[in-house]
Amino acid sequence: MNRILLIGWTDLRVFLRARTSYIWLFGVPVVFIGFMGLALRGQNTPYNLRPTVLVEKLDTNYLARVFMGELGKQGLRVIKPPTTEKSAQHIRIPADFTERILAGRQARVEFSNDDTTVSAEGAMVQLRLVRAVVAINSDLLSASAKGGAGVRAAAAAAGLPLVGNGAEAPFTESAVCAAQAAPALVTLDARFAGRKPAPSGFNFSLPGNMVTYIMMNLLIFGATGLARQRRFGIVRRLACGPVRRFDIVGGKICGLMLLGGVQAAVMLLAGRFVFKVHLGANLGAVLVTLVVYSWVAASLGVLVGSVLHAEDKVVGVCVLTALLMGALGGGWWPLEIGPEWMRTVAHCLPTGWALDCLHQVISFGGGFAEIARPLGVLALFGAGFNALAAMLFRW
Repeated sequence: MNRILLIGWTDLRVFLRARTSYIWLFGVPVVFIGFMGLALRGQNTPYNLRPTVLVEKLDTNYLARVFMGELGKQGLRVIKPPTTEKSAQHIRIPADFTERILAGRQARVEFSNDDTTVSAEGAMVQLRLVRAVVAINSDLLSASAKGGAGVRAAAAAAGLPLVGNGAEAPFTESAVCAAQAAPALVTLDARFAGRKPAPSGFNFSLPGNMVTYIMMNLLIFGATGLARQRRFGIVRRLACGPVRRFDIVGGKICGLMLLGGVQAAVMLLAGRFVFKVHLGANLGAVLVTLVVYSWVAASLGVLVGSVLHAEDKVVGVCVLTALLMGALGGGWWPLEIGPEWMRTVAHCLPTGWALDCLHQVISFGGGFAEIARPLGVLALFGAGFNALAAMLFRW
């Protein structure tokens, strides 16, 4: 294992030493993410299931905290000032929110939208805010029906001044929290009819370009690097040392996976901070998918380098292969708009399965359970390419 890691780390340093390659490793992919994201915008762009909203919470008492928790349960990604993040949608919880409710008076939550046009994300935030208001009213009614302590006990627990003339308070913080945690008697199972909507905008261009350019660069760097090292006798010199064929093949794949990790990290950072693609709680599933996919692309790169020895032929074959796999796998246009045979072809390629994983996580809010099957198929591709590369490797 130490030999594999040493070979891989050395190859990564050699790859990154060629500064001219940074254009294809980092520059071109980021430019294409932006270009394709703008070109493929649609009305269903924010199918990220957790739209962001800025909440100004002026009330520090317990019902304001309960309401903040309800906003999160309804699928809103809450940010609070001070923050560097921006959101066109704002919610303001007044300072007397808890006090008015305990006094039996109506409390108003303010919603504002800075967008000058009607946006899908703004409508989604407003809908979920309404659902949160309905939910907390239901919790308050449920807690009230079970009775509560007096005003003095409620006010002391909430840190509030006494309300009214000593009448019984309808609920306490523990009663409201218990009502909020209770399972709903009626639930709604909402889903898209038929196929899921086609990913669009930057939610589509980020996964598509990551899949295409990781495949392209790992094929080119892997195959040409192996062909060049064979031509200069470097592979033969390695064979003179205490290394086995498995060590060399594993080391070459390890180095390419590290290179793919560096490239993926740059594209993910650009997607998050430049193009505002929110990964949120699904980042772990994205990273696992990219690790497995980098293994697939690295194994294929070493396989091509083991079969083809001429560097000029290797570059042409790698570029053509990567572009075809990216296009047919769904990296250039959504497969949902194509015919059925195109979806069948896409799932004969590792790029199609990788995009299934990334779209499921980024656009549809899925997690590890939803990507288990495509991730398993992707791992089978990696194992197959890995085995072929070890069998066909020549000194």
